[in-house]
Amino acid sequence: MGKPIVAIVGRPNVGKSTLFNKIVGQRLSIVEDTPGVTRDRVFGEVEWCGNKFSVVDTGGIEPASKDVILSQMREQAQLAIESADVIILVTDLRSGVTATDSDIAAMLLKSGLPVVLCVNKCDQVGAPPPEFYEFYNLGLGDPYMVSSVHGHGTGDLLDRVCEFLDFSQEEEAEGEIIKVAVIGKPNVGKSSLVNKVSGENRCIVSEIAGTTRDAVDTTIENQFGTFTFIDTAGLRRKSKVEDTIEHYSNLRAEMAVERADVCLILIDGVVGFTEQDSKVAGIAHEAGKGCIIVVNKWDAVEKDDKTMQEMRAKLEKDFSFMSYAPILFISAKTGQRLDKMFQLICQVASSNAMRVTTGMLNDVLAQATARVQPPTEKGKRLKVYYMTQASTKPPTFVCFCNDHELFHYSYQRYLENRIRETFGLEGTPVRMVIRERGESDNK
Repeated sequence: MGKPIVAIVGRPNVGKSTLFNKIVGQRLSIVEDTPGVTRDRVFGEVEWCGNKFSVVDTGGIEPASKDVILSQMREQAQLAIESADVIILVTDLRSGVTATDSDIAAMLLKSGLPVVLCVNKCDQVGAPPPEFYEFYNLGLGDPYMVSSVHGHGTGDLLDRVCEFLDFSQEEEAEGEIIKVAVIGKPNVGKSSLVNKVSGENRCIVSEIAGTTRDAVDTTIENQFGTFTFIDTAGLRRKSKVEDTIEHYSNLRAEMAVERADVCLILIDGVVGFTEQDSKVAGIAHEAGKGCIIVVNKWDAVEKDDKTMQEMRAKLEKDFSFMSYAPILFISAKTGQRLDKMFQLICQVASSNAMRVTTGMLNDVLAQATARVQPPTEKGKRLKVYYMTQASTKPPTFVCFCNDHELFHYSYQRYLENRIRETFGLEGTPVRMVIRERGESDNK
């Protein structure tokens, strides 16, 4: 049995995301004084009075809108309502009860779920202002005065929410969950891939670049294990980022990389490699994450029996700085090779978290130095005394030697390749740290 779910709904710009961030205790949803900033469902975890539950932030509901994005936002909000145990309807004290508020309240009453009415932007402490009582007209019982900016009233609101939640079911122990960030430039099919693997329209998909803004988490359980897929905003060149919302979207995408175990670097198979693909991949590489280069839309590519081989060779050259990353050709639309993708994710996550004993490492070191002698310079030869693993994610190895200046990059690369071959470190960067052993260590 999973945690109870609470959905935050309401019309645009009433402060749903601000309330969500305040309750969750971190800035997961982008907040900007512009209607329609939140589009997909954003999930967060809350602990209140010793009880844990999930909270879902949704896009503003516009019941009558025919706009493509707005209508999909409405569908996302509807999905959140259907999966929730309790609804928080957020309204705005300053604008009073609007026709849209009434329409949403009527829709929620039909759902039969418990609804807690939140009147937001009550920034003054004290007795309720006269306009507060207008919200009783929505027929949802006692409204709660809240200031999501300052946090006033959120405790009473959460107390009321918890009255409706059933915490008696013990939560099943969670196994190892692999966090997978889906990154790439705009319109390569990131949201389509997340929707396909989750089996539902979890993320809004549109031909309009920049549709996804927040980093949206989706947990998937299948025969390969449990995965949290993080759908991110398309990463564009800094010079192309024109507004504040997109700036925050890029920050969210970079933060998603930081908390991921594996990054799927999505490339449009029809367009092919671009310079921006290399920059996106560089973010994951520098962060030391496990990486898989995923060529999407392969079903739409005109090909013969040599097309894949030729494109693979080109991508290996384009991504020469991360030659460790496997390349996979998929179609998010048809589901082609998604099983292979999950197998690779498990393999790469395992490589990224692998720990090797010092004894095994030094056996490899002895064999490698016997096979290729360490370099010499001006009559002085490099001596590599021993090697040990300092950390994982990514695997980081420390080599102790007599002179770090003699430890040329080419020899570091040679040792790295021997370690990779021996322990099968596919899909993960490997860090090498060189240390000189002092006189005192030689005694």
